[in-house]
Amino acid sequence: MLELSFQAFILTFIPLLVAIDVVGVIPFYLTLTRGLNPTEKQKIIWQSVLTAAAVSIAFSFIGKFVLTVLSITVDDFKIAGGIVLLTLAVLDLVRAGTQDEEYKGVQNVGIGVVPLALPFLVGPAVLTTILILVDLHGPLMTVLALLANLVLVAVVFLAAGQLAKLLGVDGIRALSKVVYLLLAAYAVMMIRLGLQAMLSSS
Repeated sequence: MLELSFQAFILTFIPLLVAIDVVGVIPFYLTLTRGLNPTEKQKIIWQSVLTAAAVSIAFSFIGKFVLTVLSITVDDFKIAGGIVLLTLAVLDLVRAGTQDEEYKGVQNVGIGVVPLALPFLVGPAVLTTILILVDLHGPLMTVLALLANLVLVAVVFLAAGQLAKLLGVDGIRALSKVVYLLLAAYAVMMIRLGLQAMLSSS
């Protein structure tokens, strides 16, 4: 029984690991937390992890019910998430470099919630994966795999500071513009895929 449970855990853990893609989130984390001190960064890390945990665990148990009641589809998530990401990307791209202090103040308000937790860590791919895994392995096993993945996310984010030291201030600023340009393209892709799916099903 223990072996079977461990096998189910692995089969649940790996799809969520791929869906969350914490390595792909690191550049965004470094960009969003540039100029912050270690205490502020740790606060944002725990804010993002706890928010992601709360949303994903709640979705594991009531996701299908909520979607059914509100008539919301995964494609709706893609379009809404894409619009949010595109807005953030455009605002950063047109922001002057001398506004770092103003930007830092905005960061401290809640970037751990949006966009790090939602939709970077818990986006349409993760929500879709959760729905599938709940059907296959049940909500409890899915929650255990989610928590294990989020612990891994916290560890990776805490170690991301070493990369920031290697890049330096100018490197982080240059990376931020590239990252937000990619983010804008990713946001457009999410919106496009959501619209395509809606049009093909109509």
